[in-house]
Amino acid sequence: MTTMTDPADTPHDDTLRPHVFDGIQEYDKRLPRWWLLTLYGSIVFAVGYWAYYHAYSIGTPPAQALEKEMAENAAIAAKKSGVIDDKTLWKMSHDTKVLSAAKVTFETTCAVCHKPDMTGLIGPNLVDQEWIHGGNPMDSFKTINEGVLVKGMPAWGPMLGRQKVAELVAYIFAHHHPGEEVKIVPGWTPPPGVMPVAPPSPPPAK
Repeated sequence: MTTMTDPADTPHDDTLRPHVFDGIQEYDKRLPRWWLLTLYGSIVFAVGYWAYYHAYSIGTPPAQALEKEMAENAAIAAKKSGVIDDKTLWKMSHDTKVLSAAKVTFETTCAVCHKPDMTGLIGPNLVDQEWIHGGNPMDSFKTINEGVLVKGMPAWGPMLGRQKVAELVAYIFAHHHPGEEVKIVPGWTPPPGVMPVAPPSPPPAK
């Protein structure tokens, strides 16, 4: 803004607006090109951002991406800290890398008694809602880790370690979901014609 002056004193690239307020006139100054480009670029970015994340849901909104990353970091931290609980095992049951590794372990150590599809042979069915030792992930972790020798279930913990046992539990519970019905039963009856032979015992811990 400026006070009224002689038009001859006005710079050639600036013109004075015709209105006057309290004896003051304003220059009709053109905004810098870089400023206009920044403004227009921001508008284009805002429209594209809105369309990409909100209107058409092409990308994951940053808030959800952050929440997912924090959950993954918490799961990694829990693994490193050695903390294993129901919540951690349920999260692991949705981790494709964990399930891929656990599938190999299951097929080489568990499938002989539970069948590759986990529907049960000498050992009980692992994909139905009937459970002998509890239907929570930590119940299965205890069973696999410590075994049930009176029923021919060896303790796999000393041979596999806590991480692989946790992966096996996650692999089993990938076929279940939190809050599903749990039926506690006294035991398992093998299908007709299946001899209840004892599974191979793991080697002694070193």
